[in-house]
Amino acid sequence: MAKINVPDENREITDVEEIREFLAPFGIWYEKWDVEGRVGVEATNEEILDAYSAEIERLKAKGGFVTADVINVTPETPGLDAMCAKFADEHTHSEDEVRFTVKGRGVFHVNPDNGPVFGVTVESGDLINVPKGTRHWFNLCSDRTIRCIRLFEDAAGWTPHYVKEPVHQKYTSVCWGPDYLPPAEDIDSVVKV
Repeated sequence: MAKINVPDENREITDVEEIREFLAPFGIWYEKWDVEGRVGVEATNEEILDAYSAEIERLKAKGGFVTADVINVTPETPGLDAMCAKFADEHTHSEDEVRFTVKGRGVFHVNPDNGPVFGVTVESGDLINVPKGTRHWFNLCSDRTIRCIRLFEDAAGWTPHYVKEPVHQKYTSVCWGPDYLPPAEDIDSVVKV
């Protein structure tokens, strides 16, 4: 289930309805879809798209999307570091970025014009969008694995438009979950009594 971290307010949100209420003023949708009963996490891309075809068609109608695909990222993905670096810097897109997470976890950090910077940790079953023109960046969690359905308004996809004076360097990527450990440089190696 998604979790929200608002670092400048030392605040976290974990309740589904509170997450939806928090995200709505920023134009961000949050939905929770079933994964366990619908499709196995090791299903083929085609099986995943078929299993969620009704939801995909609903979102296409809602957002003007014309195509959907499945992205599968693992530590073995060729060029993973370059791919991660491309989206770890603050940027915008000329269309909504829509993701339904089938497997794995990641953090969408959002820097909206009308609110504080916040991170949305997504995992299996979470759907969110980042509205076009919204400043954001993305980090994978420690297992460096994520599998998502993506929707696009242009069949060619989109590219990041990097912003002037980005804020992403001021914020640590906090990936929530049972296997999260902070980066080694953030761990105090001195035991205090």
